Amino acid sequence: MDLPTLAGTLRSLLIYRARPGRMARMRRFYAAFLPAGGLAIDVGAHVGDRIACFRKLGARVVAVEPQPHLAALLRRLHGRDRGVVLLDCALGAEPGVAELKVNRRNPTLSTLSTVWAGAVARSPRFPGESWDGSVQVPVRTLDELIARHGAPDFVKIDVEGFEAEVLAGLSKPVRAVSFEFLPETLPAALACLDRLAALGNYRFQASAGESFQMALPDWTDADGMRQWLEKLPPGHPGGDVYGRLE
Repeated sequence: MDLPTLAGTLRSLLIYRARPGRMARMRRFYAAFLPAGGLAIDVGAHVGDRIACFRKLGARVVAVEPQPHLAALLRRLHGRDRGVVLLDCALGAEPGVAELKVNRRNPTLSTLSTVWAGAVARSPRFPGESWDGSVQVPVRTLDELIARHGAPDFVKIDVEGFEAEVLAGLSKPVRAVSFEFLPETLPAALACLDRLAALGNYRFQASAGESFQMALPDWTDADGMRQWLEKLPPGHPGGDVYGRLE
């Protein structure tokens, strides 16, 4: 592992796995989506903070991470846990191979979407970010994972602008799902919203950043969530939209 990649990985570990109290807040938040003995699919597992949280809640986890050095880290952290299945791949609309644009200094921004990377690079909120590496990664689909591992109680998708493609590989609604949004790349989030609305009768909420708190007074339909997203101020930190099947 080269020095920028090592530094970026250590940075991610400090941010996502070393903050006091963060895990407890995560458990309280995700308990609403995951029953003990349930199944979570973590798409874009990164350094495994959600894996650890979901396991603390008593759920089984199928975790997907295409970055080779992060996949190796996850095997060290969770490879001996029989309740965790680790998959070194990406997810998309159909099986195949794709080019992952790697941000070595900030691996949480590595992406399969050149459009997303371009929009983020132009944003003043992300000064100096660059995608200075690339790797060919295998691509599977959510349908394939569900056929093999069972219907999930919750699917978390955080893949830096490729969320709509991941949902395009899902042909039936799941009980609950989340996807990331950024003000800079709002069309990607709206595409996810449209896909979920086409799959089933979902109600939606949102959480800003890593607050682990819902941002709206109550759950809303797809139109209500679209209006909320479209009114986001430019400096909004982004976060995750949550969909719950009625």
